[in-house]
Amino acid sequence: MEINERLSAELNIPLARLEATVKLLDEGNTVPFVARYRKEVTGGLDDVALRKLTERLAALRGLEKRKEEVLSLIAAQDKLTPEIEAAVAKAETVTEVDDIYRPFRPKRKTRASVARDRGLAPLAALIMEQRRVYEPSLEVEAEAYINEENGVPTAEDALQGARDIIAEDVSDDAELRKLIRRLTFESGSLRSEKAEENPVFEQYYDYAEPLKKIPSHRVLAVNRGEKEGALSVKVEVNGESIVRAVLDKVLTNRTSPAAAHIKAAVRDGYDRLIAPSVERELRGELTDSAGEAAISLFAVNLRHLLMQPPLKGKVVLGFDPGYRTGCKLAVVRPTGAVADTAVIYPTKPKEDIAGSRRVMEGLIRRYGVDVVSIGNGTASGESEMFVADTIRTLGVDTKYAVVSEAGASVYSASELGAEEFPDFDVTERSAVSIARRLQDPLAELVKIDPKSIGVGQYQHDMKPARLDEALTGVVEDCVNAVGVDVNTASYSLLSYIAGINAATAKNIVKYREENGEFKKRKELLKVPRFGAKAFEQAAGFLRIPGGEEIFDNTGVHPESYAAAEKLLALFGRTKKDARGGISLREEAKSYGMKKLADELGIGDATLSDILGELEKPGRDIRDELPPPVLRDRVLNLEDLEEGMVLKGTVRNVVDFGAFVDIGVHQDGLLHISEIADRFIKHPSEVLSAGDVIEVRVKSVDLKRKRIALTRRGLK
Repeated sequence: MEINERLSAELNIPLARLEATVKLLDEGNTVPFVARYRKEVTGGLDDVALRKLTERLAALRGLEKRKEEVLSLIAAQDKLTPEIEAAVAKAETVTEVDDIYRPFRPKRKTRASVARDRGLAPLAALIMEQRRVYEPSLEVEAEAYINEENGVPTAEDALQGARDIIAEDVSDDAELRKLIRRLTFESGSLRSEKAEENPVFEQYYDYAEPLKKIPSHRVLAVNRGEKEGALSVKVEVNGESIVRAVLDKVLTNRTSPAAAHIKAAVRDGYDRLIAPSVERELRGELTDSAGEAAISLFAVNLRHLLMQPPLKGKVVLGFDPGYRTGCKLAVVRPTGAVADTAVIYPTKPKEDIAGSRRVMEGLIRRYGVDVVSIGNGTASGESEMFVADTIRTLGVDTKYAVVSEAGASVYSASELGAEEFPDFDVTERSAVSIARRLQDPLAELVKIDPKSIGVGQYQHDMKPARLDEALTGVVEDCVNAVGVDVNTASYSLLSYIAGINAATAKNIVKYREENGEFKKRKELLKVPRFGAKAFEQAAGFLRIPGGEEIFDNTGVHPESYAAAEKLLALFGRTKKDARGGISLREEAKSYGMKKLADELGIGDATLSDILGELEKPGRDIRDELPPPVLRDRVLNLEDLEEGMVLKGTVRNVVDFGAFVDIGVHQDGLLHISEIADRFIKHPSEVLSAGDVIEVRVKSVDLKRKRIALTRRGLK
């Protein structure tokens, strides 16, 4: 089956549509551009579906490349047969292809290769004939191979060498390896035992679970325990039953005098050659599969975190908690500009509450601070109590929110952080980042390596290149879905726009600084190294609020400007009428959407998108989501009571549940069994990072500082 045909079947996409989509991608079009502006070609595939397609396409092309390599290598040995070609063509995984190549792969010195060098291959072939009667006997036949100088002093040594050859031949048989791999996976278990004391992995000290049932997060947990020396891990399986299954394939005459030799060879081949190799392969596959599941969940969490609604038009006081070095403050205006900074010492060891309150009051009153954004790291609990008490004492309408400060220190010490704030130290930059990630999470978090944002599990155990690829794709999709103001965006934000790399993004910022704000999208073509292809990919995602061209502040692509103008004229409107937003959808429906699209020379999907953009020029799709939870009082762990219903924010979704911020320094655990009144396979079916939800306190463990939550029985 051809690659496109296989993809069409796997992804349930009509072949013609899939081929057209693959052609677009092969021509260098980006996923965001294809998802947004080529819907008629793709049938409306979104960015997630397109990335899945590109990943699978790359994997299948990699498989085909490996097949070609193997066929070439076997042909170079003059051993390629029609049967081998057919087997390679039929193989569905790289592992199967490598199994076919195994007998032809150059080997290091093995017991079998030594036996072959000693001339024992004919004796092995004689045994595998499995005659009903051997005359003379195999033992007598073996005497003919005795040669002390050649390392075969006895007949038994000759027979042992022959068995070594048979054992390796069985190990190299692709179909037998496939059978053994399947039986091991279906009947085997992953077992772990205590190797060294480490309480983190205590639940895995005596643990076993079937390979075909073990969930991905436990695979990764066991792997981590093994890596840290706390666990001894192995695949446990009934080897005898597998050997019997192999003998059913290999042993054609059980009454033959050769049967005992073949049984011994198969048992030896399984124990010495096949079982260890298959265990490595299966554990590798389990790890890869678990890694992909973890990356997928990380990507989902990251997507929802990045798409959290911005807190627009608010003056935010960033509060970076600390002990000895104090708490760093940064007042950030609605534009993202820093108005002031300060350091206070409300926590140990100084505990200067009065002095700290005076400084904070001065900042709140002087700049009209609307919200205090508190980082959730070290000293966060004490800082939250100080902020809440200060707000209450001052009698102001200021609120506060606790935000994840994951990655803030990474940004603070980065080259980008130093470029943005060369006169600030790292802690001041961190306070600015904490404030800005509440004002506009997407614009701020793109400055940080996605792995450091703190919404994944076992991310340090993932393949770095694969993790970077997946998370970068998520950031790109989010940035392009929202769009950016080309006159205010940082180069780090611009670099995620379709068709723009880091160098081009810096050129855009430099051109803007030297020539003033862009008035039209077309001016971007004047930017060095920003050619026609880059403009085609990027233009629709770059906004120019208040520019000369109304469509420049929408998601309408320049290639559709003429159609959009014709649309307005057809219904007696002008671009001036559309500047504040105009709804033409009902009129278009009355006119006939298909007829209208044909007259405008565009597709139905493009027409619908243009109508949507004209309704709300410059709209931010994140504004439709629930705003962040702002608080004016603090809860202590001791304040929680069983049955208490609270509003919280989902901080992280993992395989076994979700962690929810309910206004206490310690996040509560919402176990998968407590998420819904119905059965769910995974928490992500119901929850996403950033969701604002109601939960009920199920139990509180003050000693271990653990909070169990539930949503069962809540609407």
